Amino acid sequence: MSLGYLVHYHQCKEEFVNCLFVFSFAGEACKKVTLNVPSTLEADQIIGRVNLKECLSSADSIRPSDPDFRVLDDGSVYPVRAFTLSGKKRSFTIQLSDSKTQTQKEIPIMLEHQKKVQSDAAQNYTILYSISGRGVDQEPLNLFFIERDTGNLFCTRPVDREEYDVFELIAYASTADGYSADQPLPLPIKVEDENDNYPLFTEAIYNFEVPESSRLGTVVGVVCATDKDEPDTMHTRLKYSILEQNPRSPGLFSVHPDTGVITTVSHYLDREVVDKYTLIMKVQDMNGQFFGLISTSTCIITVQDSNDNAPTFRQNAYETFVEENTYNVDILRIPVDDKDLVKSPNWKANFTILKGNENGRFKITTDPATNEGVLSVVKPLDYEENRQVTLEIGVNNEVPFIRDVASRVPTMNRALVTVHVRDQDEGPECKPPEQYVRIKENSAVGSRISGYKAYDPETKNSNGLRYKKLQDPKEWVSIEEVSGLLTISKALDRESMAPRNDLYNITVMAIDQEGKSCTGTLAVNIEDVNDNAPEILQDYLVICKPKMGYTDISAVDPDEPVHGPPFQFNLASSSPEVNRIWTLNPVNDTAARLSYRKNAEIQEYAVPVTVQDRAGQSTTKVLRVNLCDCTHPSQCTARSRSVGVSLGKWAILAILLGIALLFSVLLTLVCSVVTARKGKHFPEDLAQQNLIISNTEAPGDDRVCSANGFTTQTANNSSQGFCGTMGSGMRNGGQENFEMKGHQTLDSCRVAGHHHTLDPCRGGHVEVDNCRYTYSEWHSFTQPRLGEKLHACNQNEDHIPSQDYVLTYNYEGRGSPAGSVGCCSEKQEEEGLDFLNNLEPKFLTLAETCTKR
Repeated sequence: MSLGYLVHYHQCKEEFVNCLFVFSFAGEACKKVTLNVPSTLEADQIIGRVNLKECLSSADSIRPSDPDFRVLDDGSVYPVRAFTLSGKKRSFTIQLSDSKTQTQKEIPIMLEHQKKVQSDAAQNYTILYSISGRGVDQEPLNLFFIERDTGNLFCTRPVDREEYDVFELIAYASTADGYSADQPLPLPIKVEDENDNYPLFTEAIYNFEVPESSRLGTVVGVVCATDKDEPDTMHTRLKYSILEQNPRSPGLFSVHPDTGVITTVSHYLDREVVDKYTLIMKVQDMNGQFFGLISTSTCIITVQDSNDNAPTFRQNAYETFVEENTYNVDILRIPVDDKDLVKSPNWKANFTILKGNENGRFKITTDPATNEGVLSVVKPLDYEENRQVTLEIGVNNEVPFIRDVASRVPTMNRALVTVHVRDQDEGPECKPPEQYVRIKENSAVGSRISGYKAYDPETKNSNGLRYKKLQDPKEWVSIEEVSGLLTISKALDRESMAPRNDLYNITVMAIDQEGKSCTGTLAVNIEDVNDNAPEILQDYLVICKPKMGYTDISAVDPDEPVHGPPFQFNLASSSPEVNRIWTLNPVNDTAARLSYRKNAEIQEYAVPVTVQDRAGQSTTKVLRVNLCDCTHPSQCTARSRSVGVSLGKWAILAILLGIALLFSVLLTLVCSVVTARKGKHFPEDLAQQNLIISNTEAPGDDRVCSANGFTTQTANNSSQGFCGTMGSGMRNGGQENFEMKGHQTLDSCRVAGHHHTLDPCRGGHVEVDNCRYTYSEWHSFTQPRLGEKLHACNQNEDHIPSQDYVLTYNYEGRGSPAGSVGCCSEKQEEEGLDFLNNLEPKFLTLAETCTKR
């Protein structure tokens, strides 16, 4: 025995209560298809679906033979009206055709209403039916019910396919005593979808933006809707459309029915006309058929501004006025109109002065609040120069025009502005600020010369102006008040100007009748005249014979070079002796060389020299020329200055020391008699004893002179008790006198029974027994050795004459107060002894010590 089913697949309509499940076998393609339906059919409620593509996949025409039914493209079958099956069965055909291939096929459809199900064992036994599974004894409980005796299966309440799409039940057949008449059989129940869900838009309100003047087909945005019904069925096949546009006309937008993409269908989008559109969007399932469910949404489209409108002047011409000599003032505001979005770059104006502002006197800017052009004067205008100025003003936007508009209309609007300049009494003008005049240096006092000329800009002349001198450094001129002419009040001297070749500036003020004034500068170029003779620079010259054979003299002329060198130098003496001894030869344009004959005697000469410039101006000057027996001119210069020194307290001290020196000479005579018997012997190291300068203000050279050359030693250990500095020996008239600075004798330096001398390079001392040698013997011994040492000190380590020890100098003008420098040089004071009366405190102790001795 087996449990037999009269149905192959059970179906239950969504939302149907007490629906009867009748079991039947499905037909094959292009063969009869059986649909199990309830006894009562509702209009537009799906009763089943037929696979049309299995019969004819290329069908382009679907037509049912029974007008009470409608078949959709996906094979869904719907009753057109509500009716009740009169019998258990009803049939019709679905006609398919392909117009391209001229193919036609039919699918037979059988509608059955079966109420009873029996088992095979029901013929012999009393069979009881039961079910289990979800929807029976599992959630949702008691959804399905089967009649125990008949096997009819019922649905007790509405079923939502979106919640439960399939129920897997198990059917049982058993006898009254509980014997299983057949094996349990799985009974799957699929819930057929009903179009019970409306499609819904994802947004209640869509907001899109689109630039104005957009081209055709510009995408504005996309709308989208969803449907909870079964996918890939007519219940979820949606179609989009625009129900309404506000403003209504013209129609500017369209929507793709399948994708929901909104595009423009017109190029007449103009924000200045309509800046916002509202669309009522519709979506409908059942592929948009009239019986499909419908939902709506709102789409707001804002038109974005583009620079499609040029700013325009409200007038073609404007006029304004401005006072002359005023600047940095606004003189005109120029309004413009622009239909683009206010405050946007498409609306903001940009003004330009196209013509008439070549001198840069005007400026135009944009007022950001009002978008007006503000015309300003930035440089003063001159009424006398130009009473009226015409400007051409252009205006456009900050951003460029869109391409389509720029090709249709001009991008810059133009207007003319006439600026009238009002006259002002502006006072005299001093132009140019500097005026030049030339005048000769020897012009007579009282001479009149041209002065500074100012003018009245209104009359273009100088009538009615008064002049006043503000600055005249030398007070050389006076100014006439009315004419402005200058009168020379003092003799002009070009050479007294500093700098000499500069212009002489006179500041002048011009005043009109209203008291307004201006100032200018009169630059006077004083032309030079030959009013100065050349002047010899030297007064006193020293020539060391025979070391120096000549000396050079030079002259200067304060006049211009045209009245200056080359100079002519001549001896102006009428004395035959001067002409016999001295000769004068040119060196260059400003100097000459004074030379002496070899037989000239050593003495001081008065040599008159005449110097003449190229224009014939000359002067004569008597030069004192000292032809001296010396090695350097400074030696003779120092001797000449030492004559006639007034006696101070230190001079008196020197005289007293000189008297002491006389006693020392007598003492040496006595000693010489005693030592004559024993013979004369000088210590070997006497050659190392020399004189050194002790009154230098800076440290001496750290070199020691020896017979072998140069060795380095410090020079800080000077002799103790030495109160003066050795002077140079001088021979005059056959008398020998070894002098000390400050008129000290050699004996004045005896300390503690010893005679001290200084080594010129080491600063050391040597001790010699008193009264052993006479002065003449001392002099005759030391002089040749001093010469030898001087020669040795004048050589470097390679026995080549040194360039920095004992040098020969030509006379270059007045000597330095510091005198000569060098390790073995001698120095005499070039000044008097008056400085000894004003010694600094640190030297007073030394002076007092020497005074006591």
